[in-house]
Amino acid sequence: MTKNNRSIIHLDLDTFFVSVERLVNSSLNNKPVIIGGTSDRGVVSSCSYEARLFGVHSGMPMKMARMLCEDAIIVRGDMDQYTKYSKLVTEIIAERAPLFEKTSIDEHYIDLTGMDRFFGCKKWSKELRTYIIKHSGLPISFGLSINKTVSKIATGEAKPNGEQIVEKSQIDSFLAPLSIRKIPMIGKQTYRLLRSMGVKNIETLRAIPVTMMEQVLGKQGTVIWKKANGIDHTPIKPYSEKKSISKERTFETDTIDVHMLGDIITKMTENLCFSLRKKQKLTSCVTVKIRYANFDTHTMQARIAYTSFDHTLIKTAHELFEKLYNRRMLIRLVGVKFSHLVTGVQQLDLFDNKPELADLYIAMDKIRLRYGSGSVQRGIGYKSRTKSNETCI
Repeated sequence: MTKNNRSIIHLDLDTFFVSVERLVNSSLNNKPVIIGGTSDRGVVSSCSYEARLFGVHSGMPMKMARMLCEDAIIVRGDMDQYTKYSKLVTEIIAERAPLFEKTSIDEHYIDLTGMDRFFGCKKWSKELRTYIIKHSGLPISFGLSINKTVSKIATGEAKPNGEQIVEKSQIDSFLAPLSIRKIPMIGKQTYRLLRSMGVKNIETLRAIPVTMMEQVLGKQGTVIWKKANGIDHTPIKPYSEKKSISKERTFETDTIDVHMLGDIITKMTENLCFSLRKKQKLTSCVTVKIRYANFDTHTMQARIAYTSFDHTLIKTAHELFEKLYNRRMLIRLVGVKFSHLVTGVQQLDLFDNKPELADLYIAMDKIRLRYGSGSVQRGIGYKSRTKSNETCI
Protein backbone atom coordinates (compact mmCIF):
# COMPACT_ATOMS: atom_id res chain seq x y z
CA MET A 1 0.00 0.00 0.00
CA THR A 2 1.61 3.29 -1.11
CA LYS A 3 1.65 6.45 0.99
CA ASN A 4 -0.77 8.03 -1.47
CA ASN A 5 -3.32 5.27 -1.00
CA ARG A 6 -3.69 5.40 2.76
CA SER A 7 -6.99 5.86 4.57
CA ILE A 8 -6.65 8.20 7.55
CA ILE A 9 -9.52 9.38 9.74
CA HIS A 10 -9.28 12.40 12.02
CA LEU A 11 -11.76 12.63 14.91
CA ASP A 12 -12.37 15.83 16.85
CA LEU A 13 -14.79 16.25 19.76
CA ASP A 14 -16.78 19.42 18.98
CA THR A 15 -16.33 22.31 21.44
CA PHE A 16 -15.21 19.61 23.85
CA PHE A 17 -15.22 21.56 27.11
CA VAL A 18 -18.62 23.07 26.38
CA SER A 19 -20.04 19.70 25.35
CA VAL A 20 -18.90 18.10 28.61
CA GLU A 21 -20.45 20.92 30.64
CA ARG A 22 -23.72 20.48 28.74
CA LEU A 23 -23.64 16.76 29.39
CA VAL A 24 -23.40 17.47 33.10
CA ASN A 25 -25.88 20.37 33.00
CA SER A 26 -28.50 20.17 30.23
CA SER A 27 -29.79 23.68 31.03
CA LEU A 28 -26.77 24.96 29.09
CA ASN A 29 -28.02 23.44 25.83
CA ASN A 30 -28.62 25.88 22.95
CA LYS A 31 -27.34 28.82 25.01
CA PRO A 32 -24.17 30.88 24.59
CA VAL A 33 -21.63 29.29 26.93
CA ILE A 34 -18.11 30.48 27.68
CA ILE A 35 -15.56 28.34 29.52
CA GLY A 36 -12.74 30.08 31.36
CA GLY A 37 -11.84 32.20 34.35
CA THR A 38 -15.02 33.64 35.84
CA SER A 39 -13.59 37.07 36.68
CA ASP A 40 -12.91 39.89 34.23
CA ARG A 41 -9.21 39.05 34.57
CA GLY A 42 -9.78 35.56 33.22
CA VAL A 43 -9.36 34.31 29.65
CA VAL A 44 -11.74 32.39 27.38
CA SER A 45 -10.64 28.77 27.08
CA SER A 46 -13.54 27.56 24.94
CA CYS A 47 -16.96 28.74 23.88
CA SER A 48 -20.10 27.39 22.24
CA TYR A 49 -21.08 28.05 18.65
CA GLU A 50 -23.85 30.31 19.97
CA ALA A 51 -21.23 32.51 21.66
CA ARG A 52 -19.01 32.51 18.57
CA LEU A 53 -21.79 34.22 16.64
CA PHE A 54 -21.10 37.28 18.80
CA GLY A 55 -17.39 37.25 17.99
CA VAL A 56 -16.22 35.41 21.10
CA HIS A 57 -13.21 33.11 20.60
CA SER A 58 -10.60 31.18 22.58
CA GLY A 59 -7.82 33.27 24.12
CA MET A 60 -9.98 36.39 24.33
CA PRO A 61 -10.00 38.32 27.64
CA MET A 62 -13.13 37.43 29.58
CA LYS A 63 -13.99 41.10 30.03
CA MET A 64 -14.20 41.57 26.27
CA ALA A 65 -16.19 38.34 25.86
CA ARG A 66 -18.77 39.57 28.38
CA MET A 67 -19.12 42.83 26.46
CA LEU A 68 -19.61 41.03 23.13
CA CYS A 69 -22.09 38.50 24.52
CA GLU A 70 -23.89 39.88 27.56
CA ASP A 71 -26.22 36.88 27.84
CA ALA A 72 -23.43 34.31 27.87
CA ILE A 73 -23.26 31.82 30.71
CA ILE A 74 -19.73 31.79 32.15
CA VAL A 75 -18.50 28.43 33.46
CA ARG A 76 -15.20 27.86 35.22
CA GLY A 77 -13.50 24.86 33.61
CA ASP A 78 -13.31 21.44 35.26
CA MET A 79 -10.25 19.56 33.98
CA ASP A 80 -11.14 16.50 36.07
CA GLN A 81 -14.35 16.07 34.08
CA TYR A 82 -12.66 16.80 30.75
CA THR A 83 -9.92 14.28 31.49
CA LYS A 84 -12.52 11.66 32.43
CA TYR A 85 -14.44 12.01 29.15
CA SER A 86 -11.26 12.25 27.09
CA LYS A 87 -10.15 8.90 28.50
CA LEU A 88 -13.59 7.40 27.86
CA VAL A 89 -13.48 8.28 24.17
CA THR A 90 -9.88 7.06 23.89
CA GLU A 91 -10.87 3.72 25.42
CA ILE A 92 -13.70 3.32 22.90
CA ILE A 93 -11.30 4.00 20.03
CA ALA A 94 -8.63 1.70 21.47
CA GLU A 95 -11.09 -1.20 21.61
CA ARG A 96 -11.93 -0.88 17.89
CA ALA A 97 -9.13 0.83 15.99
CA PRO A 98 -6.30 -1.18 14.40
CA LEU A 99 -3.85 1.73 14.79
CA PHE A 100 -4.53 5.12 16.36
CA GLU A 101 -2.77 8.22 17.64
CA LYS A 102 -4.08 10.55 20.33
CA THR A 103 -2.78 14.01 19.49
CA SER A 104 -4.58 16.07 22.13
CA ILE A 105 -7.23 15.82 24.81
CA ASP A 106 -9.99 15.88 22.18
CA GLU A 107 -8.38 14.70 18.90
CA HIS A 108 -7.43 11.31 17.45
CA TYR A 109 -6.10 9.96 14.17
CA ILE A 110 -6.77 6.39 13.03
CA ASP A 111 -5.04 4.53 10.19
CA LEU A 112 -7.65 2.45 8.36
CA THR A 113 -5.42 1.55 5.43
CA GLY A 114 -6.42 -1.80 3.92
CA MET A 115 -9.74 -1.98 5.70
CA ASP A 116 -11.68 -1.35 2.47
CA ARG A 117 -10.91 -4.92 1.43
CA PHE A 118 -12.71 -6.34 4.45
CA PHE A 119 -15.27 -3.91 5.83
CA GLY A 120 -15.10 -0.48 4.23
CA CYS A 121 -13.45 2.59 5.70
CA LYS A 122 -16.50 4.82 5.24
CA LYS A 123 -18.86 2.39 6.92
CA TRP A 124 -16.43 1.68 9.76
CA SER A 125 -15.85 5.40 10.40
CA LYS A 126 -19.54 6.21 10.47
CA GLU A 127 -20.26 3.34 12.85
CA LEU A 128 -17.42 4.38 15.17
CA ARG A 129 -18.69 7.96 15.31
CA THR A 130 -22.22 6.74 16.06
CA TYR A 131 -20.91 4.49 18.83
CA ILE A 132 -18.87 7.29 20.44
CA ILE A 133 -21.88 9.65 20.43
CA LYS A 134 -24.12 6.95 21.91
CA HIS A 135 -21.77 5.84 24.69
CA SER A 136 -20.18 9.17 25.61
CA GLY A 137 -23.06 11.53 24.91
CA LEU A 138 -20.63 13.92 23.20
CA PRO A 139 -20.84 15.33 19.65
CA ILE A 140 -17.89 14.40 17.45
CA SER A 141 -16.90 15.15 13.86
CA PHE A 142 -14.59 13.30 11.53
CA GLY A 143 -12.75 13.75 8.26
CA LEU A 144 -11.60 10.79 6.15
CA SER A 145 -8.97 11.07 3.43
CA ILE A 146 -5.53 9.84 2.36
CA ASN A 147 -3.39 11.65 4.96
CA LYS A 148 -3.42 13.56 8.23
CA THR A 149 -3.49 17.04 6.74
CA VAL A 150 -6.46 16.55 4.43
CA SER A 151 -8.44 14.55 7.00
CA LYS A 152 -7.89 17.24 9.68
CA ILE A 153 -8.99 20.01 7.32
CA ALA A 154 -11.98 17.89 6.33
CA THR A 155 -12.97 17.55 9.98
CA GLY A 156 -12.95 21.32 10.32
CA GLU A 157 -15.32 21.57 7.37
CA ALA A 158 -17.56 18.85 8.81
CA LYS A 159 -18.21 20.68 12.07
CA PRO A 160 -20.39 20.91 13.95
CA ASN A 161 -21.11 17.24 14.63
CA GLY A 162 -20.68 16.08 11.04
CA GLU A 163 -18.72 13.92 8.60
CA GLN A 164 -16.59 14.81 5.58
CA ILE A 165 -15.05 12.25 3.23
CA VAL A 166 -12.51 13.50 0.69
CA GLU A 167 -11.48 10.98 -1.95
CA LYS A 168 -8.02 11.20 -3.51
CA SER A 169 -9.49 12.55 -6.76
CA GLN A 170 -11.38 15.28 -4.86
CA ILE A 171 -8.47 16.71 -2.85
CA ASP A 172 -7.48 19.52 -5.25
CA SER A 173 -11.02 20.84 -5.68
CA PHE A 174 -11.74 20.44 -1.96
CA LEU A 175 -8.71 22.42 -0.78
CA ALA A 176 -8.59 25.11 -3.49
CA PRO A 177 -11.23 27.59 -2.21
CA LEU A 178 -10.40 27.25 1.49
CA SER A 179 -8.60 29.94 3.49
CA ILE A 180 -4.92 29.35 4.19
CA ARG A 181 -5.89 29.51 7.88
CA LYS A 182 -7.24 25.98 7.44
CA ILE A 183 -3.76 24.54 6.91
CA PRO A 184 -2.24 23.06 10.07
CA MET A 185 1.02 24.85 11.02
CA ILE A 186 -0.10 28.28 9.81
CA GLY A 187 -0.21 30.47 12.89
CA LYS A 188 -0.93 34.17 13.23
CA GLN A 189 2.51 35.40 12.15
CA THR A 190 2.75 33.11 9.13
CA TYR A 191 -0.82 34.02 8.15
CA ARG A 192 -0.04 37.74 8.28
CA LEU A 193 3.11 37.24 6.23
CA LEU A 194 1.33 35.25 3.53
CA ARG A 195 -1.56 37.73 3.42
CA SER A 196 0.96 40.55 2.93
CA MET A 197 2.09 38.59 -0.14
CA GLY A 198 -1.48 38.57 -1.45
CA VAL A 199 -2.10 34.92 -0.56
CA LYS A 200 -5.62 34.37 0.72
CA ASN A 201 -6.72 30.85 -0.22
CA ILE A 202 -5.02 27.49 -0.65
CA GLU A 203 -5.31 27.59 -4.44
CA THR A 204 -3.13 30.72 -4.57
CA LEU A 205 -0.67 29.31 -2.06
CA ARG A 206 0.00 26.12 -3.96
CA ALA A 207 0.64 28.11 -7.15
CA ILE A 208 3.70 29.70 -5.52
CA PRO A 209 6.95 27.92 -6.46
CA VAL A 210 8.15 25.75 -3.58
CA THR A 211 11.61 27.36 -3.82
CA MET A 212 10.07 30.77 -3.13
CA MET A 213 8.17 29.38 -0.12
CA GLU A 214 11.44 28.04 1.25
CA GLN A 215 13.16 31.38 0.73
CA VAL A 216 10.42 33.17 2.65
CA LEU A 217 9.73 30.66 5.45
CA GLY A 218 12.68 28.29 5.41
CA LYS A 219 12.04 24.55 5.76
CA GLN A 220 8.63 25.32 7.20
CA GLY A 221 7.69 26.91 3.88
CA THR A 222 8.31 23.64 2.05
CA VAL A 223 6.14 21.72 4.54
CA ILE A 224 3.32 24.26 4.24
CA TRP A 225 3.52 24.13 0.43
CA LYS A 226 3.23 20.34 0.51
CA LYS A 227 0.23 20.51 2.82
CA ALA A 228 -1.45 23.02 0.48
CA ASN A 229 -0.96 20.48 -2.29
CA GLY A 230 -2.44 17.67 -0.21
CA ILE A 231 0.94 16.01 0.36
CA ASP A 232 1.60 14.60 3.82
CA HIS A 233 3.41 11.33 4.47
CA THR A 234 3.44 11.72 8.27
CA PRO A 235 2.71 8.30 9.82
CA ILE A 236 0.28 7.53 12.60
CA LYS A 237 2.29 7.27 15.80
CA PRO A 238 0.78 4.46 17.89
CA TYR A 239 -0.68 5.86 21.09
CA SER A 240 0.57 4.28 24.26
CA GLU A 241 -0.06 5.35 27.81
CA LYS A 242 3.36 3.89 28.59
CA LYS A 243 5.02 6.88 26.93
CA SER A 244 6.68 8.80 29.68
CA ILE A 245 9.46 11.06 30.87
CA SER A 246 11.24 10.43 34.14
CA LYS A 247 14.15 11.35 36.37
CA GLU A 248 15.92 9.23 38.98
CA ARG A 249 18.62 9.92 41.57
CA THR A 250 20.87 7.20 42.94
CA PHE A 251 22.75 8.26 46.07
CA GLU A 252 26.42 7.57 46.67
CA THR A 253 25.52 7.01 50.31
CA ASP A 254 22.13 5.60 51.33
CA THR A 255 20.06 8.19 53.19
CA ILE A 256 17.11 8.65 55.48
CA ASP A 257 17.12 12.46 55.36
CA VAL A 258 13.47 13.07 54.43
CA HIS A 259 13.96 16.82 54.06
CA MET A 260 16.71 16.33 51.50
CA LEU A 261 14.62 13.66 49.74
CA GLY A 262 11.69 16.06 49.56
CA ASP A 263 13.90 18.78 48.07
CA ILE A 264 15.23 16.38 45.44
CA ILE A 265 11.71 15.25 44.48
CA THR A 266 10.68 18.88 44.11
CA LYS A 267 13.68 19.63 41.90
CA MET A 268 13.18 16.56 39.69
CA THR A 269 9.47 17.29 39.29
CA GLU A 270 10.16 20.92 38.43
CA ASN A 271 12.60 19.86 35.69
CA LEU A 272 10.15 17.33 34.29
CA CYS A 273 7.39 19.95 34.21
CA PHE A 274 9.61 22.23 32.15
CA SER A 275 10.32 19.33 29.76
CA LEU A 276 6.57 18.78 29.38
CA ARG A 277 5.85 22.40 28.54
CA LYS A 278 8.81 22.62 26.17
CA LYS A 279 7.43 19.64 24.22
CA GLN A 280 3.85 20.91 24.53
CA LYS A 281 2.82 17.83 26.47
CA LEU A 282 0.39 17.25 29.32
CA THR A 283 0.48 14.36 31.79
CA SER A 284 -2.36 12.65 33.63
CA CYS A 285 -0.34 10.16 35.68
CA VAL A 286 2.42 10.73 38.24
CA THR A 287 4.55 7.88 39.61
CA VAL A 288 7.05 8.09 42.47
CA LYS A 289 9.68 5.38 42.91
CA ILE A 290 11.93 4.53 45.85
CA ARG A 291 14.59 1.83 46.19
CA TYR A 292 15.71 0.88 49.66
CA ALA A 293 19.27 0.02 50.67
CA ASN A 294 18.41 -3.68 50.39
CA PHE A 295 17.36 -3.05 46.74
CA ASP A 296 13.63 -3.54 47.41
CA THR A 297 11.91 -1.23 44.93
CA HIS A 298 8.43 0.23 45.36
CA THR A 299 6.32 2.58 43.25
CA MET A 300 3.04 4.39 43.69
CA GLN A 301 1.09 6.35 41.10
CA ALA A 302 -1.87 8.72 40.94
CA ARG A 303 -4.13 9.63 38.05
CA ILE A 304 -4.85 13.34 37.80
CA ALA A 305 -6.39 15.83 35.43
CA TYR A 306 -4.16 16.68 32.45
CA THR A 307 -1.63 19.33 33.42
CA SER A 308 1.98 20.50 33.06
CA PHE A 309 2.06 22.94 35.98
CA ASP A 310 4.75 22.67 38.66
CA HIS A 311 2.56 23.55 41.62
CA THR A 312 0.06 20.78 40.83
CA LEU A 313 2.56 18.05 39.99
CA ILE A 314 5.01 18.82 42.82
CA LYS A 315 2.17 18.55 45.31
CA THR A 316 1.08 15.20 43.85
CA ALA A 317 4.66 13.85 43.86
CA HIS A 318 5.11 14.76 47.54
CA GLU A 319 1.80 13.19 48.50
CA LEU A 320 2.81 9.96 46.78
CA PHE A 321 6.23 9.94 48.46
CA GLU A 322 4.69 10.42 51.91
CA LYS A 323 2.36 7.45 51.34
CA LEU A 324 5.07 5.29 49.80
CA TYR A 325 7.90 5.85 52.27
CA ASN A 326 6.50 4.06 55.31
CA ARG A 327 9.31 1.67 56.27
CA ARG A 328 11.76 4.34 57.47
CA MET A 329 14.68 2.41 55.98
CA LEU A 330 17.73 3.86 54.29
CA ILE A 331 16.97 4.86 50.68
CA ARG A 332 19.28 4.17 47.76
CA LEU A 333 17.25 5.78 44.93
CA VAL A 334 14.25 8.06 44.34
CA GLY A 335 12.53 8.82 41.06
CA VAL A 336 9.58 10.66 39.53
CA LYS A 337 7.83 9.72 36.28
CA PHE A 338 5.08 11.38 34.23
CA SER A 339 3.13 9.09 31.91
CA HIS A 340 -0.14 8.96 29.91
CA LEU A 341 1.14 11.94 27.95
CA VAL A 342 -0.82 13.80 25.30
CA THR A 343 0.00 16.81 23.18
CA GLY A 344 -1.77 19.94 24.32
CA VAL A 345 -1.46 23.46 25.63
CA GLN A 346 -2.03 23.90 29.34
CA GLN A 347 -5.67 24.80 29.96
CA LEU A 348 -5.78 25.27 33.71
CA ASP A 349 -4.35 28.77 33.42
CA LEU A 350 -7.39 29.77 31.40
CA PHE A 351 -9.73 28.65 34.20
CA ASP A 352 -7.73 30.39 36.89
CA ASN A 353 -8.73 33.84 38.07
CA LYS A 354 -5.02 34.51 38.66
CA PRO A 355 -3.55 34.70 35.15
CA GLU A 356 -0.31 36.09 36.61
CA LEU A 357 0.53 32.48 37.60
CA ALA A 358 0.44 31.40 33.97
CA ASP A 359 2.41 34.52 33.00
CA LEU A 360 5.04 33.57 35.58
CA TYR A 361 5.49 30.10 34.05
CA ILE A 362 5.74 31.56 30.55
CA ALA A 363 8.38 34.08 31.68
CA MET A 364 10.43 31.45 33.51
CA ASP A 365 10.29 29.05 30.56
CA LYS A 366 11.49 31.75 28.16
CA ILE A 367 14.52 32.36 30.38
CA ARG A 368 15.22 28.62 30.61
CA LEU A 369 14.95 28.17 26.86
CA ARG A 370 17.45 30.97 26.31
CA TYR A 371 19.93 30.38 29.13
CA GLY A 372 19.41 26.74 30.08
CA SER A 373 17.06 24.70 32.25
CA GLY A 374 19.01 25.54 35.43
CA SER A 375 18.90 29.31 34.96
CA VAL A 376 15.64 29.68 36.92
CA GLN A 377 14.65 27.30 39.68
CA ARG A 378 13.27 27.09 43.18
CA GLY A 379 15.70 27.89 45.97
CA ILE A 380 15.87 24.28 47.10
CA GLY A 381 17.26 23.41 43.68
CA TYR A 382 20.64 24.81 44.70
CA LYS A 383 20.78 22.44 47.67
CA SER A 384 19.95 19.36 45.62
CA ARG A 385 21.81 19.91 42.35
CA THR A 386 22.75 16.57 40.93
CA LYS A 387 23.20 14.55 37.82
CA SER A 388 20.23 12.32 37.05
CA ASN A 389 19.19 9.81 34.46
CA GLU A 390 16.34 10.96 32.23
CA THR A 391 14.23 8.78 30.01
CA CYS A 392 12.60 10.84 27.26
CA ILE A 393 9.49 10.29 25.19
